[in-house]
Amino acid sequence: MPKLRYGTENKKRPVWNMKRKRSEKVAWYGALTALAMIFSYIETLIPITVGVPGVKPGLANLVVFAALYKMSPRDAFVISMARILLAGMTFGNMASMIYSFAGGILSFLVMWFLWKKDWLEKVGVSIAGGVAHNIGQLLAAAFVVESGSVFAYLPVLLVSGTLMGALIGFLGGLLIARLPELNT
Repeated sequence: MPKLRYGTENKKRPVWNMKRKRSEKVAWYGALTALAMIFSYIETLIPITVGVPGVKPGLANLVVFAALYKMSPRDAFVISMARILLAGMTFGNMASMIYSFAGGILSFLVMWFLWKKDWLEKVGVSIAGGVAHNIGQLLAAAFVVESGSVFAYLPVLLVSGTLMGALIGFLGGLLIARLPELNT
C-alpha cells in the first residue's frame, strides 16, 4: 500500500487527508477561540477608567483580525461569535453579551468589507473595525435604554476606537506576517 502523505502524492485527495484537514480546522478554531478567551479574561483584569462604561483595549479582536487575514472571513466570524458568546457567559452578563454581539457584528462587517475591497492597509482596517465596534455598541445601548442620549459618549468612543484599533492593527500586522496560512 502506498504511503499517504498530506497533500503530496495523489492529485485526488484521499479520504485520510480530508479527515485530517477537517481535524486541523477544528484544532485551529479551538486554539484561536481559546486565545481570544484568554485575551478577554486579561481585559477584565485591566482597570480602565475614562468615565465611559465598556471602554476596553479589544485584545481579543487581535485574534479575529488575524483569522480574517490568515483563514477566511467565515472562519473569523465564527471565532468572533464563539468568543463573544463564551466570554459573555464566563466574564459578563446578558447586557454585555448584547452590546458585544452588536459591536462585534458591525465591526466584523466593516472589516470584512474593507479587507475584501483592499482599500486600506491592515491598520486602517483595524481602526475602522474598532470605531464600528463602538458605534454598534452605542446603537444597541440606544435601543435597550430607548434613548439617543447614549450618543453623548460617541466622541470618547471614537477616540478610544481609533487608538485601540491602531494598536490592534499594528500588532495584528506583526502577527499576520509571522503566522502560516491557516486556511485549512
